[in-house]
Order: sequence, then C-alpha cells, then structure tokens
Amino acid sequence: MKTDRRKLLKSIGLGSVVAFSPATSFARTKKKTNFSYCLNTSTIRGQKTGLKRYIEIAAEAGYDGIEVWIEDVKQFIAGGNKADDLNGMIQQHGLRVENAIGFAPWMVADEEKSRAGFQQMEEEMELLAAIGCKRVAAPGIGAEAPVDLMLAGKRYKALLELGKRTGVMPQLEFWGAFAPFHHLGQVLMVAAVANDPDTRILPDVYHLYRGGSGFEGLKLINGNAIEIFHMNDYPGDIPREKQQDKDRVYPGDGIAPLKQIITDLKEMGGDKVLSLELFNPGYWEKDPLEVAKTGLKKMKQAVSSAS
Repeated sequence: MKTDRRKLLKSIGLGSVVAFSPATSFARTKKKTNFSYCLNTSTIRGQKTGLKRYIEIAAEAGYDGIEVWIEDVKQFIAGGNKADDLNGMIQQHGLRVENAIGFAPWMVADEEKSRAGFQQMEEEMELLAAIGCKRVAAPGIGAEAPVDLMLAGKRYKALLELGKRTGVMPQLEFWGAFAPFHHLGQVLMVAAVANDPDTRILPDVYHLYRGGSGFEGLKLINGNAIEIFHMNDYPGDIPREKQQDKDRVYPGDGIAPLKQIITDLKEMGGDKVLSLELFNPGYWEKDPLEVAKTGLKKMKQAVSSAS
C-alpha cells in the first residue's frame, strides 16, 4: 500500500509548509555571536594628537578596545616612556588592545629578507605582549607577484609558532589594492597550507570589495577563524579598481552590503571585534572625538539593522 506523503507529514505535525519547502532542511544553525567595538587609530591619525590622546578618545567615545599602530607605540617608548606605563594607561581607561598594525616583511620569497622580517616581527610581538596586546596584523607586505602560496603557507605556519611563543598571534591580512596578495581566495589557501588550528584571518569591508573578492566567501569561513574584522564602507561613484584607502567612508555611508556582511559574521559564530579603520582626509580635518563617536554610532547601527 502506497503511503500518502502529505497525509503522513500532517499526521506527525509538520504541515504543508514543510511539504513544499525542502530548503528548510538546509537552514543554518545559528550560533550566538557577540560583537565588541574597537577604534583603529588610523581613523584619527591625521589629527596627529599622539597615542595618549588616541587612547583617551577611544575611551571617551565609548569603545571597548583600541587597535594601535606599532609605529606609534615605538614612538611613545622612544619618548622616554615604558611599556608598563602604556599598559597601565590603557587599563585605566577601561580599554583592551585588541590588535596592532605592523609591516614586517615575513612573506617575501627571499630567504634573507624573510628572516629579517621574522626578526622584526618577533621584536614587535614582544613589545606588544608588554602592553597587553595579544594580536598583530600580518599582511603580505614586501611580497612580489606571483606569490608562492605554498611557501607563504609554510611561512605563516612558522609565524604562528612564533606567536604562540610570544603570546601575540598573527592575523593573516590582505589588501585589495596590493596585487601580490589581494584576494580572499589567496588568504584561504595560505591558511589551509598552514594547517594550524590557531590560524586567524583579518578581513576588511573595503579590501574585500577593492580586490574583487566579494562577500560570499565569508560564508565558507569557520567563525573561530575571524576575531578582528575591519569596518568601513566605500562609495558608489568611483570605479572599484580606482578606489583608494582615502576613499573609505563611515559604515552605512557607502554601498557595501553591510546587512549581509554582519548577518554572515553572526551566523558563522565566534566572538568578533569590529574595528573602525578609515583613512579619510576629510575626517582628519574634523574633531577626532566627534569622528570616533560618529564611527561607533554607525557601526552599531549596521549591527542593529542586521538583527
């Protein structure tokens, strides 16, 4: 006797919606994702107020953390201050140092130059550890096209081992306008070759767009692999290939699919630090505290719109 599928579904309480909606079988299992908010000091570097004031502004504006530039940290130390002083200052303002921006050429193919890059990275990691920072950006600066992605993966594996020894973990970063290492696909291959559970990547709204990666690739990434995500937006009146860092705008002021991006970050799981990273000269002419407040407000609005 042939079973009537529709009657069977109704008899077990599933109803006709399920009968005609097979796609519901593949719905994602949503995981709880917590967002915190961070100020990358590039956003207000043009005002040149100095690292101490950057920290004060981040706290006054209401951020949870700050993303510092290693160059600024070195200048602060060179001015007669100690790493402990900086660490204490950050803690007194209720902030975390979520990440640091540096430019050590660890990925270069030349062995001697790569060793120098690793030495620079080790010294900078030790400095960052002293101020309570547990992450550092690891871009492919110095690399030449075409990048040997197998070799880059092995180098990144070694960099991760260095991070484990120092307590400051490298976040694999790519730049959309940097031809040798500009695409999410390249990053994912390097991460796969490294074959390490501590692999972390550092995406950016602008760079995903500028390099032609798009945003669907974010759906392929396990949530634990992204801890820091650079937030910004891009205008719609400049061709993609001609856009520059200076063209970045506040989240929500451009044409980026922020609702989709935030939704994908939520659904992949894992806690995320959303860090505002802008280089807009127009913002550098404004009061830095107001710029920081505006950026935080717009980030939170982007998250709220995706709820």
